Amino acid sequence: MRSSRLLLAFALSVGSLLPVTAAADTKPAKSAADKAARAGKEDAERAAKADAAAGKSEGDKADKPDPDDKADKADKPDAGDKPGAKRGTATAAPSGTSPNKGKKLKVEYVVAVINDAIILNSELEARRLPVLGEAQQITDPKERERRVAKLTSQVLDEMVNEELIVQAADAAKIEVESNEIQAALDEVKQTNNLDDAGLQSALAAQGYTLAGYKAEVRRQLLRYRAVNQLVAPKVSVTDEDIRARYDQMARRTEQVQAVKLSHMLFKLPEHATEQQITAARERAAKAIDRVKGGEEFAKVAAAESDDDSTKSTGGELGWFQRGSMANPEWEPIVFAMDKGDVRGPVTGPQGLHVFQVSEVKRSDLKPFADMKEQLSRELRRREMDKQTQTWVEELRKKAYIDIKLQ
Repeated sequence: MRSSRLLLAFALSVGSLLPVTAAADTKPAKSAADKAARAGKEDAERAAKADAAAGKSEGDKADKPDPDDKADKADKPDAGDKPGAKRGTATAAPSGTSPNKGKKLKVEYVVAVINDAIILNSELEARRLPVLGEAQQITDPKERERRVAKLTSQVLDEMVNEELIVQAADAAKIEVESNEIQAALDEVKQTNNLDDAGLQSALAAQGYTLAGYKAEVRRQLLRYRAVNQLVAPKVSVTDEDIRARYDQMARRTEQVQAVKLSHMLFKLPEHATEQQITAARERAAKAIDRVKGGEEFAKVAAAESDDDSTKSTGGELGWFQRGSMANPEWEPIVFAMDKGDVRGPVTGPQGLHVFQVSEVKRSDLKPFADMKEQLSRELRRREMDKQTQTWVEELRKKAYIDIKLQ
């Protein structure tokens, strides 16, 4: 379990201003583009070596397709691809003696093209793995497939956003020094109580290399820095904004947050007649008059209430927070009462109720001067999130994005 938290540790320490989750990819997208472009060619070369080892004649070798031509066919991009963004699968050489005859060799393929960068399927697989656990437990195959597809699409969408932010950082010539990357790694090791060997072991357990993780740490730092340099200057929070937020909180805290409630129940049958309802109302009214006349509510409840579960304790129901009452229709009545108030009769599923509030809780609010800095940070964070989302949406509108999920 420690290793599963490892890859999130750094993201949590630097990603508070990011609009998307910052978890580790297996390799940076731009370097992945070159690797994907070579994948088909290398596969064809391996097939050629296998043919030679199997004893193919020189004539067969002369007729064998050029590996570069085969790679081009295997990795030929779709019509919408930009140059340099390749994907596909390749099959073994069609030789009767090749040990790979009839086998389909799966080659790394592209799941998204973002301007001149790509995201590989292996990167997406590594990235979505931590979020698929719950979906994989769904027993219905169709619902499981639907949920997995939705999560996969969401994860890929986040990865596209992250790549766009990195590209924006590169365009703005934002730099990250190697010592900053090392400092981030040291923080991860310290947080997870790992040495160098332990870090590499934890990464390997999740299918990552140290070099790949360093590359992702660099990308995280670039995204963090891009947001702070390119978005933060657009964020403005005035003293008037802070005061308005404080006044809003003050109005809310003037409301009752919780009440200690007691009741008397006057039961009615499921299909009560007018005569039965009238009789219950008269009993409730007499009970209310006795309390208003000076008798203790608990004493009257013990004598008159039809609720056997509470009459022995004077009808006490306990504390209720806003939104916690079984019957939501009672809440506007009860939370408008002050300490000592008695209200009723109020209709309920079992009959008529008479309520008394014996205690009231209101939230305490610190003075404005003590809360000003906290509220300023809160408002800046909200505005930063809003501006960052708008910025990323603009980046997406201007970018060439081609999603190739299979």
